[in-house]
Amino acid sequence: METYLRKPWLDHYSPQMQPTVEIPKQSIPAAFTEMCTKYGNRAAVIFYGKQISYLELRQQVEKLAAAFAAMGIKKGDVVALYLLNSPQYIIAYLAALTAGAAVTPVSPVFTSHELKYQLQDSTAKTIVCQDILYDNLVKTGLPMDRVVITGIDEYLPPLRRVMGKTLLRNFAREMDLPTPVIPKREGIYQFQDLLRNSLTAPPQPDIDPLQDVATISYSGGTTGPPKGVMLNHYQVIACGIQTRAFLPVLEEGKEVYPAFLPLYHIYGQLLIMIGGLTMGATLVVFTTPDVDDILDAMERYGITAFFSVPTMYEYLKEYDKTSRVNWRRLKLLVCGADTLHERTVVDWERRTGTRIVEGYGQTESGAVSLINPIGRPKVGSIGVPITNIRAAVMDLDSNRFLPPGEVGEIVLQGPNVMMGYWNKPQATADVLVEIDGERWLRTGDLGRMDEEGYFHFVDRVRDLIKFKGYSIFARDVEEVLYTHPHVKAAGVIGVPDPKVGQIVKANVVLQPEARGKVSEEEIIKFCEQHLAHYKVPRIVEFRGELPKTDVGKVSRRELREEEEEAI
Repeated sequence: METYLRKPWLDHYSPQMQPTVEIPKQSIPAAFTEMCTKYGNRAAVIFYGKQISYLELRQQVEKLAAAFAAMGIKKGDVVALYLLNSPQYIIAYLAALTAGAAVTPVSPVFTSHELKYQLQDSTAKTIVCQDILYDNLVKTGLPMDRVVITGIDEYLPPLRRVMGKTLLRNFAREMDLPTPVIPKREGIYQFQDLLRNSLTAPPQPDIDPLQDVATISYSGGTTGPPKGVMLNHYQVIACGIQTRAFLPVLEEGKEVYPAFLPLYHIYGQLLIMIGGLTMGATLVVFTTPDVDDILDAMERYGITAFFSVPTMYEYLKEYDKTSRVNWRRLKLLVCGADTLHERTVVDWERRTGTRIVEGYGQTESGAVSLINPIGRPKVGSIGVPITNIRAAVMDLDSNRFLPPGEVGEIVLQGPNVMMGYWNKPQATADVLVEIDGERWLRTGDLGRMDEEGYFHFVDRVRDLIKFKGYSIFARDVEEVLYTHPHVKAAGVIGVPDPKVGQIVKANVVLQPEARGKVSEEEIIKFCEQHLAHYKVPRIVEFRGELPKTDVGKVSRRELREEEEEAI
């Protein structure tokens, strides 16, 4: 423990980086209002050419908050957001908080079964719903008290509304969604009608930033069904302030962020949306992550920092139009939400002359906890603890802290760590543990800290493969597979075997030109040259694609479920 108390990572903080910073006891609406006062005429949101200033955004938030209050929404209620990225998402999010409610963001690609689970578990009785997703809501059979309907074209410039219909048509086709028929009945409201008819002053509930839940965002955690992660106003505000203290290149009132990552995901929700709007940034919002639209916007709007995920960097490094952007002009390129492979880092730097800064976070720790220092990044590391954060590595079977170099579970402590899981006290007790009188979050991630205080992600605890007593990290095998010149993507899992416990199975997507030419045996032989014998895949399955999570990472959970169903 002594090593972690010494905080060796502070040796690599630059003079401009703050090891600690005070977090104000402030609500999210109050922090947003402060920015509206300071930067009222600055664009808060740009949506396919449509610009909304901070003052305009605040007016619409207050109108919707007043409408919510008139409907009966009050402090302690939960409002579900079942929306694509759009100005309505931002307005509804802030309006619900202004009314004193908490929000629970729902993935727009959820099936009706998944939607029903989250609505029931979160106890939400109000939902703000994308019009094309309404049928999915109906299929849940849940009697919602209030349904607010909105369409994507409501904030598009007139010349862009045809494009908006195309965006939705493409999304609906991918999701196999029918054309929505919205009935006119009590309890169903139109988003724009609420704004037009809202005449009363916005509510002013007494919000306690330390006690009142702001967001209930769902996470798979380490085991079992998804759990609602409770973050209060203070914890959400802390995430933004700590990140800016660690990344001093980001300046209040001067940044322009692309918001193409899903806003319901904790990364897009806290780091980009709330983090941006509580520092006077401009958000360039995209409903779908169309690469051409994003690249066009980079120069047109003067994007200053790029927040993305490994799959986007992997795609862009090979894309012919990537060179249209002067990437050297950007202050910062951040990568999170999944493992960033060394090959991607090297290829990206060769292509653009810029360095990707890798970070680490999870829903339970308010989106971000570790980031590589800008002036001293280390390839293969997820970084060092950011301002106000303590991190350590703990033995899986005890509360003993492990010395540098040894692999164990990453544990975190800081003001952005969650309150707990919504209505799940036992699950909360399992991950928020007390050690030497202090509360630590067990992340469910395996990792190690090196002598310099940099942390290295190894694997998820649940993805650990056991073969004849050996522990095999799926990521180790995947890293080798990614070095094969004909492998485009890989997902490694353990398959139950009565004789040895589990055997390694590699699900592989080949580069298009290699399909039908590279054999399973060739992949196995390649692994034999680079891995210990017990880590070599016994089974290789070629696939056209691999299941992905909502931020584009390979879903090993779905691969395991497919394997279980096949048995």
